Amino acid sequence: MEQVDIAVIGGGPAGLTAALYASRARAKTVVFEKGLPGGQIVTTDHVENYPGFPGGLAGAELGALMTKQAEEFGAVIRTFTEVESIVPADLDFTLRTTDGDEFLARAVIVATGAVPRKLGVPGEAEYTGRGVSWCATCDGAFFRDKVVAVIGGGDAAVEEALFLTKFASKVHIVHRRDELRATKCIQERAFANDKIEPQWSRVVREVRGDGSRVSSVLLESTKGEPDLDLPVDGVFIFVGVHPVSELVRTSVACDDAGYVRTDHDGRTDWPGIFAAGDVTDSELKQVITAAAKGASAAFEALRYVDQKTCGI
Repeated sequence: MEQVDIAVIGGGPAGLTAALYASRARAKTVVFEKGLPGGQIVTTDHVENYPGFPGGLAGAELGALMTKQAEEFGAVIRTFTEVESIVPADLDFTLRTTDGDEFLARAVIVATGAVPRKLGVPGEAEYTGRGVSWCATCDGAFFRDKVVAVIGGGDAAVEEALFLTKFASKVHIVHRRDELRATKCIQERAFANDKIEPQWSRVVREVRGDGSRVSSVLLESTKGEPDLDLPVDGVFIFVGVHPVSELVRTSVACDDAGYVRTDHDGRTDWPGIFAAGDVTDSELKQVITAAAKGASAAFEALRYVDQKTCGI
């Protein structure tokens, strides 16, 4: 069984930054990524709010650079390798992959991220990154003077709709009910903004396009009214996210939504298990905050390993 100092589960910005910090400190570090490294950022056309890159860069390029930098310091990235269990083994942890391989790790950093809930309608996957987005902060600036639709009626949807009015000429809020679920004060700000137009009692049945970009959304009425083909240039979906915490959900404390509870430095309530990034209960879900939390978790994991090693 291969022994490693720090096992990082998840190869997004949090996991790759944790791997960078851990391997740079000369810890034997392995990243287990069930797909390709980079995380959600690789689905973003252009990232222009990550420090150090004037003019921005493609999300895939940023993910590739993070991967390269971690590898340059010795981190091993095991792609298409999914961890299915973490079991205590004396003072260490045994990680078992879905391929049946086992690894012994002195500390584990869970950075498995979160995935946006999807609509599951035709055209959604086809136009992801080409008009369909789950991040107004990341992509809103690309829709200057364009018409967009925001799907959802909660706080996140309405707040993101307000953010999009900084760029878009018109923002349609598409909601399945005839009233929003967002906090009243947020609703008041939305209704006072003449760029926002609600589409009540409607659900998306199809995202349509010209083969390269989104051109409209087909909306079905929940009250039996005729379908509406609404012309838009972009579709922003905020119908919730799903933290990818199933691996540890019964082992460490999680909130009601399944996010892993951590302290400020990434420690969970299971000594030796740390967490970082979108899988945790931190408020702001951005590349920069994921990277920062990954660095903190690695720092604490290194300290944990050092203390444990010195205590033997």
